[in-house]
Amino acid sequence: MTTGRKSTDCVQHWEVDYLNEVFTPLTFQERIQQLYQYFCEEDVMMTTSYGTKSVFMLYWISQLRPSQKVHFLDTTYHFPETLQYKDQLVDRFKTDLVVLTPEPEKNRRSLNESWWQTNTPRCCYTNKIQPLEPVKAAHKVWMSGLMSYQTEFRSGLKIFEKQGNMLKFHPIIDLDEGEFLYYMDLYELPRHPLENMGFGSIGCTHCTEVGSGREGRWKSSEKTECGLHPDFFLNKKK
Repeated sequence: MTTGRKSTDCVQHWEVDYLNEVFTPLTFQERIQQLYQYFCEEDVMMTTSYGTKSVFMLYWISQLRPSQKVHFLDTTYHFPETLQYKDQLVDRFKTDLVVLTPEPEKNRRSLNESWWQTNTPRCCYTNKIQPLEPVKAAHKVWMSGLMSYQTEFRSGLKIFEKQGNMLKFHPIIDLDEGEFLYYMDLYELPRHPLENMGFGSIGCTHCTEVGSGREGRWKSSEKTECGLHPDFFLNKKK
């Protein structure tokens, strides 16, 4: 098992154009492996929602970098099926999972005052964005499983993008839906239990409905993203 090097031993190239030039010809598996030739494991942050697409990156990290920590935001609003799925995948992949939670008093207020209805941005900020801020500040690279076929906007993203003081790393951004499904079947990766009920994308219970792709997220509003990637996403449907 490969482990991260000390920060003083890492190359840490920050030039986005250079990194994209180097990583574009590689397979997504090679990209994940190569990342740790440029950045220390301790400087790499990976997050997961345990949604319908999460298993893909979780599987490959377990194969290529099993010591990589993975962060999960427990908003307290997840479907029970999502939490069961989380436990199933943690057990299967032996994930080194770090669970993040919102500030308890603010979280209670969001429930008592139904912020998901009265102030959706505040609800997302309190329960998702704010708990992740200290973690982001402690890392240099954010590894994400975004894929270009998912939305029009995501189709414009590159493997590396600059976001504030961090680099966003999208190793599977150019994986098309056919390839994604092929690998899902090839490695018999378990599906989220709600996917067979018509949920194409799954987040918090109050803001998730049945729908293809991301159509079921914040269905009654123009919002399409929770705000974890604020410099990239416009909160309107594409």
